[in-house]
Amino acid sequence: MDHSFSERGKIMKCSIKGCPGEYEEKGIVHTVHKGAEIFVFDHVPAEVCSVCGDTILKPDTVRHIEKMLERKLKPEKHVPLYEYA
Repeated sequence: MDHSFSERGKIMKCSIKGCPGEYEEKGIVHTVHKGAEIFVFDHVPAEVCSVCGDTILKPDTVRHIEKMLERKLKPEKHVPLYEYA
């Protein structure tokens, strides 16, 4: 089992009250809404609780995503977007 470690080397327990889970490093799909646009990032490194799924992005990861949005890079793929009706 992969365990996430804080910078001090301790396993990070979930921050949600009453959840017994621990954070594990995983790659996730992260969505950003900016104005009328929606941006989807795949394989984003995150800490995800093994029990409840609470997700934490490290500050460096958030800064990297923000820089990617500023540079307005061409998307790797286009995905269908469905509106719930």
